[in-house]
Amino acid sequence: MGSNNLVFLENLEWFDESGRELVHRLPETGSGEIKWGAQLTVRESQVGVFFYKGKAVEAFGPGRHTLTTANIPILTKIASIPWGMSSPLRAEVYFVNMKTFANLKWGTRDPVAYKDSELGLIRLRAFGVFNIQVVQPVLFINRMVGTQGIFTTEAIEEYLNRVIVSRFNDFMGEIIDSILILPAKYDELSQGLAKRLHEDFSHFGLGLAQLYINSVTPPPEVQQAIDDRSRMGVFKDMNKLMQMKAAMAMEKAAEGEAGGEGMGAGLGLMMPAMLAQYFAHPLAQGQAGAGTPSPAADTRCHECQQPIPLEAKFCPSCGHQQLVITQCIQCGKNLTAGAKFCSRCGHPVAQKPQPKKCARCGAENLGDAKFCAQCGERY
Repeated sequence: MGSNNLVFLENLEWFDESGRELVHRLPETGSGEIKWGAQLTVRESQVGVFFYKGKAVEAFGPGRHTLTTANIPILTKIASIPWGMSSPLRAEVYFVNMKTFANLKWGTRDPVAYKDSELGLIRLRAFGVFNIQVVQPVLFINRMVGTQGIFTTEAIEEYLNRVIVSRFNDFMGEIIDSILILPAKYDELSQGLAKRLHEDFSHFGLGLAQLYINSVTPPPEVQQAIDDRSRMGVFKDMNKLMQMKAAMAMEKAAEGEAGGEGMGAGLGLMMPAMLAQYFAHPLAQGQAGAGTPSPAADTRCHECQQPIPLEAKFCPSCGHQQLVITQCIQCGKNLTAGAKFCSRCGHPVAQKPQPKKCARCGAENLGDAKFCAQCGERY
């Protein structure tokens, strides 16, 4: 190698200014001539590895090291014999960052097909974060870094992401039956996935410190189906789901979003009665259920003519009282006991005459009677 590529090194140290470098080589380019007695400073979060003729010959832990025969005997023996122990050392030193690199991203680039026991075949996306740490510096350099001068997390993150996604797809299919129960399984899924990835990472001298799953999301149309299902809760069949959607559409129309103001107002008044009838009488919608009264046990409201239970005191559709004493002779409105005027048309209610009691025999007679029916006494 030409002399223009030689770098004379006396003080060897490295600071990770970016916070993303896993390995930094000195010199970054070309070969280096390390002077006899050069100072090597290794921080607590670092390991210094010396290479000579392409082989790792010594590793240095935290502290300050003077490079002499005493601390690198193999290197000095190989390099110095021809020059009487006075020649500089031709070598490279790799600083390996041993800290935990946190918040690395992983996620599916394209949706992955998954067979759900409840929803059928769906496509999912998954996202999360993971933390890594170099646990075997020499193995990591030899299998991953090579001769690169600077090796950052960006250089390895994409590869590790693909490894995680591959293992995630297999592992999720083994332990998750339906995504409807997935939120309760995040911790179990994360821990199991981390154990499965241990061998993949250790092959390169890396340790997977932590792995987290942030979200597993289906396509928008599947999310909408899940939302609809949660709203319907107790209903299992598609028939009622479509009825609910129709009711929601009518509710929007009542707010003026579909149709004129008159139509919207009319539908808005009808909605409470329609929904009350629907939820109070599942049999009327063709959905028989355990413990539900049969149609024979129902009657109809005198006011709105909607079906109501026989024992009902008020109509669930219009709220009208069902304890009817009489009806208005003018408009037919149901009247309650003691009413003097009709609540609909205001017509006076004919009052029944009070019964008369005979002063002679004590018998009760009709209010308009002129003679006692028992003894003939005149009133």
